[in-house]
Amino acid sequence: MAIIETEATLHGAHRDNHTHRDVNGGWLRPAVFGAMDGLVSNLALMTGVAGGAVSQQTIIITGLSGLAAGAFSMAAGEYTSVASQRELVEAELDVERRELRKHPADEERELADLYMSRGVEPDLAREVARQLSKDPEQALEIHAREELGIDPGDLPSPTVAAVSSFGSFALGALLPLLPYLLGASALWPAVLLALVGLFACGAIVAKVTARSWWFSGVRQLALGGAAAGVTYLLGNLFGTAVG
Repeated sequence: MAIIETEATLHGAHRDNHTHRDVNGGWLRPAVFGAMDGLVSNLALMTGVAGGAVSQQTIIITGLSGLAAGAFSMAAGEYTSVASQRELVEAELDVERRELRKHPADEERELADLYMSRGVEPDLAREVARQLSKDPEQALEIHAREELGIDPGDLPSPTVAAVSSFGSFALGALLPLLPYLLGASALWPAVLLALVGLFACGAIVAKVTARSWWFSGVRQLALGGAAAGVTYLLGNLFGTAVG
C-alpha cells in the first residue's frame, strides 16, 4: 500500500509540474513586441522632438499622436499578419483533407512510413497508422502535426493578436508621456520613467521565457536608451540647422 501511495504521489507531482505555457495562442509575441515598441518608439519620438527645443505642448501632442498612430498601426499589422498566416495554414489543411478523402490508403501508408522512419517496428507502425486513420478528423490532426508541424485546433487568433498588440503598445507608449501629462516641464522625468519601464519589461519577458531577468532587463534598457540618445542628438542637430 505504501508503494502504491508513493507511486500515485509521484505521478501527481509529475502531472502538476509537467505543464507547458501557451506558446501558440497568438498573444505573447504581439504583446511583448507591442510594449517594447511603444516604449522605445514613443520615447525616441519625444526625445527627438524635445531635442529641437520645442514647447511642452508640442511634446505632449507629439507623444499622443505617436501613441495613437503606433497602436493602430501595430494592431492592423498584427491582425493582417496573423490572419494571412492562419489562412495559409487552413489552405494547407484543406489540401491534406482532400488527400485523406481521395487517397486514404496512400495517406495511411505515408503515416506508417513516418513512424517506421522514427524507429517503430514495421508491423506496429502499420497497425498504429491503421487505427489512427479510422477517424478522418483525428487522421487530419495527426498528419497536420507530423507533416506541417501545426495543431489544427490551436491556431493563433488574429483578433487576440491585434488586441494584445494595440493594448500593450498604447501602455508602453503612455509611459514616457505620463510625466508631461502630470505637469512635468523637463525631459528627464519622462526619460527616467521610460528607462525604468524598459528594464521592467525586459525582466518580465525573461520570467516568461526563463532567461536571466537582469540580462534581459539591461539589454532592453541599453537598446531603448541608445535609441532615445540618438534621436535626441538628431533633433538637436536638426533644430539648430532649421533655427
